Amino acid sequence: MNRVLEDIQPKNVFRFFEDICNIPHGSGNVEKISRYLVDFAKERGLDYRQDENFNVVIRKPATKGSTGAPVIIQGHMDMVAVKTPDKDKDMENEGLDLLVDGDYIKADRTSLGGDDGIAVAYALAILDDDSIKHPDIEAIFTVDEEVGMLGAEAMDCSDIKGRIMLNIDSEDEGIFLSSCAGGAVIISKYPAVNTEVTGTEVTINVSGVTSGHSGVDIIYQRANANVVLGRLLFELSKQYNYNIRTISGGEKDNSIAPRSEAVIVVEDGDTAGVVEMLNKYAQLIINEYSVTDKDMSIKVSQGSGVCVQAMDYSSTNKVVLALTHIQDGVVKLSNDIKGLVQTSINAGVVRMEDGKVVITYLLRSSVESEKEYLTDKIGAMTDYLGGTYELAGVYPAWEFKKDSAIRDMLCDSYKKLFGKDALVETMHAGVECGIMAAKIDGLDCVSFGPDIIDIHTVKEKLDIESTRRTWELITEVLKQLA
Repeated sequence: MNRVLEDIQPKNVFRFFEDICNIPHGSGNVEKISRYLVDFAKERGLDYRQDENFNVVIRKPATKGSTGAPVIIQGHMDMVAVKTPDKDKDMENEGLDLLVDGDYIKADRTSLGGDDGIAVAYALAILDDDSIKHPDIEAIFTVDEEVGMLGAEAMDCSDIKGRIMLNIDSEDEGIFLSSCAGGAVIISKYPAVNTEVTGTEVTINVSGVTSGHSGVDIIYQRANANVVLGRLLFELSKQYNYNIRTISGGEKDNSIAPRSEAVIVVEDGDTAGVVEMLNKYAQLIINEYSVTDKDMSIKVSQGSGVCVQAMDYSSTNKVVLALTHIQDGVVKLSNDIKGLVQTSINAGVVRMEDGKVVITYLLRSSVESEKEYLTDKIGAMTDYLGGTYELAGVYPAWEFKKDSAIRDMLCDSYKKLFGKDALVETMHAGVECGIMAAKIDGLDCVSFGPDIIDIHTVKEKLDIESTRRTWELITEVLKQLA
C-alpha cells in the first residue's frame, strides 16, 4: 500500500490514522473497523472484548512502576461519510483518498473522518508503544456515535474500572469541554398517498449551502436546504396547485442539510408562471443568506409533459407544512452562558421510503425539560398531519462538574507545554461523556482534541501541527497519571 502520511510526525499516530482511513467506517458500517481493532489487540496479546454492537474495549497494563488509577481513553470508530456528487467513490466499501495540503490532511472530495478517527489513532498509538509511561489503560471504542451515540448507549460498562476519562472527540485545540447538551432523534413519517396526475414536471434543486455540524455550527444560522426547499414549496402553494412526485434532501441528521430537491407536477397551463414565481422567490432567499451561504444555488428547471403517479394534494400539503411549520435552527440561547445555544432543532434528512415521506429531526438541549417539550411538540404536529413518529438516539446532557482533577491537569499541562492558557467550555452538541458519566459512577472526564475544520463535510481537514501538539499533551498527562 502506498502510504500518503508515512513521513508526518507523530509517525505512529498517522500510521494508524491512515490504516483507519483505508477501512470504510461510516455510521452503520462499522464491522470492518471493529474487526481491525480486535485484530490489533490479538496481535499484541492485549486483553479485549467486543460486544454484539461491535463496540470494542482494549486494555493495557500500566508501565512498570506506575501506581496511578486506571485511565479510560475513549473515542468513536464511525464517521460521517459524505462525498461530492462528482466523486466516484463507494463509501460503503472503499477507503478514502488522502491528501496532504500544506499544513492539513484532507480527503479528495469526501469527508475525512478526523471526527473521530484521530481518537482511535491516538489510542492505538498509545497501546502500541511500550515506551510511553502510563497507568492501566482502558481504551473504549464505540460505534454509531454520529447517528445518536447508539454504541455508547448500548454498551455495558459494568466491568470498566477507570474513573478518569479522556474523551478525544472535540475539534478545537486548547478548548477543554466539560459539559454538553442532551439530544434525541425524531423520525417522522408522513403518508405519501399517490394519485395519477397529468401535467409538466418541474425540478427544484437547492445546493451549495455552507452546511456544517448541527450542534457546533447551528448558532451561525446558516441555511438548511430542506427548509429552504420547504419555503419554496410553501410559497408556491399560495398561488398554484401541484403534486410532489419525489423529494429528498440532506445527508445525516447531525449535519445541516447541504442540498435538497423536489420534482413536482404542475398543470400544463401554469408551468411558465410556476417557474417564474419560483425563480423570483429563490432570489429573495439567496439574498437573505448572502452572508452565511454565499455559494447557495437554487435551480428551477422545466421538464416534459407526463402522466404519472404523484402524491395527492393532501399529502403534498402536509409534507410542505411539516417542512415549514416545525421550527428549525436555534430555538433558545442560554441565559447563563453568553453565546451558547441552549436548545435547537435540525431537519437533517428528508427521504421517500415505503410509501411515506420521512423527515428526521435532531433535537439538542442542555435543559432536559426543553428537550422533552420539543419532542412532544414535534410528535403532536406529526400526529396532527396524519403521520407517525419514533424516537431514537436519546441521550442525556453532560452536566458541568465544578471540581475536576483531570480538567485542572489538562489545563495546567497545556499552559506548561505551549505557553498558552486553555479554555474551559460547554458545547451545544452531544459527546459520549454524558452517556458514560451516567453509566460509570464518579466519572471525571474531559473532551478535547486537535483542530479539525469543517467536520462532517467534504471540506473537512485535520491540522497536522495541532495533532502533534495534542499527542504531546496526551502523553504528558498519562505520564503524570502513572
